[in-house]
Amino acid sequence: MKQDIHPQYYPKTKVHCACGNTFTIGSTRAELKVEICSKCHPFYTGREQLIDTAGRVERFKARREKAQTAPKKKKVRVVKKKK
Repeated sequence: MKQDIHPQYYPKTKVHCACGNTFTIGSTRAELKVEICSKCHPFYTGREQLIDTAGRVERFKARREKAQTAPKKKKVRVVKKKK
């Protein structure tokens, strides 16, 4: 095997979830920050909750409304005459 091609391995990586849960795992990073973990994920908890990261739903709705109200502009093709 080639030497010095593998990344640094951290056997006690701390993982911090947005819900406040922390646990340790082995990883190639010293510290991880995640948005969702097994303590707060709807599949594991059985509770349904809407997980909206930074207003994605609102941005999608606004973009969709803008697309419906704004008329589409047709591209005008300019043909250049040869000399």
